[in-house]
Amino acid sequence: MSRVKDQYLNEIVPKMVEKFGYKNIMEVPKLDKIVINMGVGEAKENAKVLEAAIKDMEAITGQKAVPTRAKNSIANFKLREGMAIGCKTTLRGEKMYDFADRLINLALPRVRDFRGVSADSFDGRGNYALGIKEQIIFPEIEYDKVDKVRGMDVIFVTTAKTDEEARELLRLFGMPFVK
Repeated sequence: MSRVKDQYLNEIVPKMVEKFGYKNIMEVPKLDKIVINMGVGEAKENAKVLEAAIKDMEAITGQKAVPTRAKNSIANFKLREGMAIGCKTTLRGEKMYDFADRLINLALPRVRDFRGVSADSFDGRGNYALGIKEQIIFPEIEYDKVDKVRGMDVIFVTTAKTDEEARELLRLFGMPFVK
């Protein structure tokens, strides 16, 4: 079992029960999945760009990435329905906890002028969205081999009913929220 999962069971669950007064241990919110999405707009002209983005994402997550396709055509953007315009990965279980650990303890502190992540990016149902401007903050990416700096969206999906519960859960995991 990973260090983060042990931390969840031994430290986070008792603190959450104490703070929110859950009657049953199964009521305590937990991380359900982490979805990482990378939009690659240039992929409509050059398919190699999408392949490079998928390769980067697979190196970061340790899991196969799937291309995302356009839902509808937009003439102004020269976009047709079904064109591959990005990639995504859904992490669950052990890989999810490992990724959360690497993101919080390795990648985020490497961001320039980092003061913490916004505490306002919750959706009202206990899920948290985080935007990363460059994939080179992850130690798995070799800076010299990067063709272009790309951003990505990281969405933490929790079983929490409210944003307050989800915020406390992520704070206990070590998420560096802005004070």
